[in-house]
Amino acid sequence: MVMREFASAPSAPPSDADTRRTALDTVRGLLPYLWPRGDVRTRMHVVGAVVLLIAAKLATICVPIIYARAIDRLSHRDPTHLLVVPVGLIVGYGLLRIASGAFGELRDAVFAPVKQRVIRIAAMQTFRHLHGLSLRFHLDRQTGGVTRAVERGTQAIELILRLGVFNIVPTLIETLMVTAVIWRLFDWRFAGATLLTVVVYVGFTIAFTGWRIGIRRRMNEVESEASTKALDSLLNYETVKYFGNEGHEARRYDDTQARYERAAVKTQVSLNLLNIGQATIIAVAMAAIMLMAADGVAAGRLTVGKFVLVNTYLMQLYQPLNFLGFVYASLRQGVVDLEQMFRLLGQAQEVRDPPQARELPARLEQAPPAEVRFEAVRFGYQPNREILHGISFSVQPGGRTAIVGPTGAGKSTISRLLFRFYDVGGGRVLLDGQDVRDYAQESLRAAIGVVPQDTVLFNDTIRYNIGYGRIGATQAEIEHAAQLAQVHDFVSRLPDGYDTRVGERGLKLSGGEKQRVAIARTILKNPRVLVLDEATSALDTHTEQEIQAALRLVAADRTTLLIAHRLSTVVDADEILVLVDGRIAERGTHRALLAEGGAYARMWAAQSEEEDAAAQAGSVLMPDLEGADLAI
Repeated sequence: MVMREFASAPSAPPSDADTRRTALDTVRGLLPYLWPRGDVRTRMHVVGAVVLLIAAKLATICVPIIYARAIDRLSHRDPTHLLVVPVGLIVGYGLLRIASGAFGELRDAVFAPVKQRVIRIAAMQTFRHLHGLSLRFHLDRQTGGVTRAVERGTQAIELILRLGVFNIVPTLIETLMVTAVIWRLFDWRFAGATLLTVVVYVGFTIAFTGWRIGIRRRMNEVESEASTKALDSLLNYETVKYFGNEGHEARRYDDTQARYERAAVKTQVSLNLLNIGQATIIAVAMAAIMLMAADGVAAGRLTVGKFVLVNTYLMQLYQPLNFLGFVYASLRQGVVDLEQMFRLLGQAQEVRDPPQARELPARLEQAPPAEVRFEAVRFGYQPNREILHGISFSVQPGGRTAIVGPTGAGKSTISRLLFRFYDVGGGRVLLDGQDVRDYAQESLRAAIGVVPQDTVLFNDTIRYNIGYGRIGATQAEIEHAAQLAQVHDFVSRLPDGYDTRVGERGLKLSGGEKQRVAIARTILKNPRVLVLDEATSALDTHTEQEIQAALRLVAADRTTLLIAHRLSTVVDADEILVLVDGRIAERGTHRALLAEGGAYARMWAAQSEEEDAAAQAGSVLMPDLEGADLAI
């Protein structure tokens, strides 16, 4: 595949020779898309485009010959020739020019479906590959830079197909044909001068474009940086406002824009210098060959028509040759634009399905609650820094196990390993007695539902966000899930109901409303295993109590893994694991752990004191507020 060939390239900027080889590999790699197996319709479009291309070039080659003959006939003194023959030649000349242009336009129209299909397949392949990469990549990525890389990459593919396939090859063919005709009608000196001009022109273009490509690469890097900073700033709009750093953000963005401005100016100036050099080579060559032709006319070896013929052929040759220089420069720039997208496609998938991946029943109506077991699990995000040190526990089918501990103890890492966002460094994670690495990832994740602490919604309607739990669910099923999550009444009171848009990342909804939407989404999914990852820690006490009621309904009859910071939410768990520094320090029920007087008992006492202090502060503050003069 073309993507794999580019993926194997090093991340460092390639040399000129490497870039030229890569461009050829790109065109060659696109051939399977242009001639797909079993797709008769696409092949017919390609064949039709090739036939029209040849027809257009033949018509173009014949135009100067007819034009020269018309001039010679008009120079003839015979009245018959003056009235009849030139008229026919001129009409033929016009028809050939019409045919040349029409065949070229029809060629582009016939090839358009093929071109768009290749672009669609390449874009979809990139999109799927990004979703197939590990969580580690997505935590490190810069969203703006990634989206710009994909956008420029797909545009570059369109450029290669449009300019490369149906411009470079036809122009080279036309160059050879014109050179052969000039040799046949004149002599080797004219053909030699023509070929020498082509060689000098192409050599100059390649050398100069190689220098320009570095400028273009730097411009792309700065553009990606500017796009990333702008997107990051807008996504964190509230944070910028909280700290009054609009000026700082504007200066950061303007700094990258200033660097982009300088790079863009250099790019434009270098393009102008390239065009001047190309125009000079063509002008000098045409003047020299025209002097040779004028000498032939003066000596009587050539007619005036032949003089016009060689001039017309040279103009006809150098016009596409001049365009060839632009095409080559554009293709080189296209290769640079493709580098980042292919580098994304070159990112190895850290988590892969085995060759014979097992399927796992996903929904409760398909199978009973699943058993979850961790056996001596070891894991670290970095090889030299282990987070979990031999974690072992099990959650029986339909059971409820809680994991508590201080921040950074590794609680959320356990849920990520269960989802197989990462693979364990040692030990095993089992679901229904089978290592999760033996299951297809899609099947595994379909059997697990999660309600996270930070619920992020799509910038779409409430219906879409709830229905995301099970694509294709009916409106009745969506509303039933919303009722169980205690969000239906709220949605019904909205002017647009379930068609209400929630805004970027759900910012139009409160924290409790977003959590209820997330719970409804999980209810609709109906998974066999439920993970509650600190699902209420960011909510106030009243809202938390309401959400907990909905969560208890969701967790009923499911295997539940509850990751919590507030211990009041885990008192009814079958077993509580106290995680400290990546190890299970204590385990047992709420009462048993309190009786032990260990880490859990100390955490319970500390949180109880905080809640009592907050309650006392509230009781003191309320009378002051009630007696305050509010008529300010």
